[in-house]
Amino acid sequence: MPYPTRIHPGAAAVSPTTPATSAAGHDPARPAALPGHQPVAAELARTAERAAGALLAPPAPVRLGDVVPAPERVEPDPTADFTLPADAAVRVSPDPAARDVAEQLAELLRPATGYPLPVTDTAHPGAEGRLVLTLAAGALTAAGPTATAAGPVDVDGLGAEGYRLDVTADSIRITAGTPAGLLHGVQTLRQLFPAAIESPTPVTGRWVVPGGVVVDRPRFPYRGAMLDVARHFFGVADVLRVIDHLARYKLNHLHLHLTDDQGWRIAVEGWPRLATVGGATEVGGGPGGYYTAADYRRIVRYAARRHVTVVPEIDLPGHTNAALVAYPELAPGKVAPPPYTGTEVGFSYVDPADERTYDFVADVLGEVAALTPGPWLHVGGDEAFKVKGAAYTGFVERAQRIVAGLGKTVVGWHQIAPARHADGRVLQWWGTDGDDPVTAEAVRRGARLILSPGNHAYLDMKYAPDTPIGHDWAGLIDVRRAYDWDPGTHLRDVPAAAVLGVEAPLWTESVTSLAEIEYLLLPRFPALAELGWSPRTTHDWAGFRDRLAGHGPRWSTAGIAFHRSPEIPWPAEGTTPGRPAPAIPTQPGPGTARPATPAEDPEPV
Repeated sequence: MPYPTRIHPGAAAVSPTTPATSAAGHDPARPAALPGHQPVAAELARTAERAAGALLAPPAPVRLGDVVPAPERVEPDPTADFTLPADAAVRVSPDPAARDVAEQLAELLRPATGYPLPVTDTAHPGAEGRLVLTLAAGALTAAGPTATAAGPVDVDGLGAEGYRLDVTADSIRITAGTPAGLLHGVQTLRQLFPAAIESPTPVTGRWVVPGGVVVDRPRFPYRGAMLDVARHFFGVADVLRVIDHLARYKLNHLHLHLTDDQGWRIAVEGWPRLATVGGATEVGGGPGGYYTAADYRRIVRYAARRHVTVVPEIDLPGHTNAALVAYPELAPGKVAPPPYTGTEVGFSYVDPADERTYDFVADVLGEVAALTPGPWLHVGGDEAFKVKGAAYTGFVERAQRIVAGLGKTVVGWHQIAPARHADGRVLQWWGTDGDDPVTAEAVRRGARLILSPGNHAYLDMKYAPDTPIGHDWAGLIDVRRAYDWDPGTHLRDVPAAAVLGVEAPLWTESVTSLAEIEYLLLPRFPALAELGWSPRTTHDWAGFRDRLAGHGPRWSTAGIAFHRSPEIPWPAEGTTPGRPAPAIPTQPGPGTARPATPAEDPEPV
């Protein structure tokens, strides 16, 4: 069962210590003295300091089970709390991808601790490390103490994203079969440090981690969020910040809604006016914008380092006004419509009877596919109200064949369900009624589902009637409503085996800034992350709200905007220095210009 969060408001200000020694007084992370040699004075002093520090160290300010999303298995050991020493190093398996995860761990810990935390291979003969990352499917039995009350754990059963975290008084070890699993273990470890670990500047404190074992793996393979960059455009730096939020909560897909009536956001070499003309507008009359191929590659590269797959969406055959402004030959009447900066839907479409339309679709999807290493291409398919019957299904079937010819798997909103099935196709279901016979029939024909129920998962819905931004057409979604549903049983006549995973969409008709994105994401976003990752047996609202409460001080310290939902028992926050959180406006501000993309990636958050 989930463990309630225990936060001490003053925990971040407590002084640090170094780890305890073994019962014999020897630090197993350091080589024993050679026969006939006496330890040097500095070594004796360090050993005495550790022993004294162990007696003075307070309990870890976070419990081992205070993790979001909830781990599959948690076995606390209150006698094994670990304290990070200033001379700690990170040791890692000699694999480039594993080493990159170790570098990310060091990057996360260095700013607040001020410690150098060098990274070295475990094979290095002189290497010493208190933090050890092991990438090896069969290495679990060698990863320190593994005997538990519940019996041995088979690392092979952790799958592509699982991990094991062992915390003892002497070391922290993360073991996984893949670099993605190691990174998920790193994110769990990050949450087990005091909230002050999120500070961008050094903080004087004891960096205590609770002792015990965590064994963890995801329930669903697809766990994602969608960011609509078409209604309002968001620059590269904002997208990278959203990717950091995904990685923090073990989500592994970022769906980018790149095109819509209000703007076209990705450059296509063969159709250049899509970006230069179609990308020049947004809701409310703002300047819009678009990603160059280099911008998009940067987003994909940044995401890949955090084991997040980018899912690009080119919405077809509707939601295409921006494309028709740029290329009127795609319109049914071959006349350019005026640019659109409103928020209505369902009025635009490319001509399904013109072969030029399919040249356009093939060229655009081909270029986007070439820029996207992930397996998915999302073709939209929703709200094409003026393309009916056989014209609609015929268009979708041709688009599906184009995607398959590019070696990708097609994803579409669940309105594409009536079209003929294509191997592997995925429907993204956004309904509000769990009884959907058409979608259930598509599943019987072989489709898999990503669940994004509008009345639970749509993060552009308001929390409450007085929420300053957002909508309410699918109802008000407070944190409990975002949490209280089960993806495995939500849709009638659809077996859990057909559910690929969950996704939380954020549409941006009323969202104009990064602060507003974060305000709508948090604290609901972690609720959806837990539904996608954690075993159903761990789902418990009371436990979740208590665990989530401890993340408020973390977000505040990191300068992340969030809604202080009255449902959550937020702790009193101390005076830990951090980034100031951006202010949330009381009124939506359409058309807000975006800052220029910085030359370098922002720091992880």
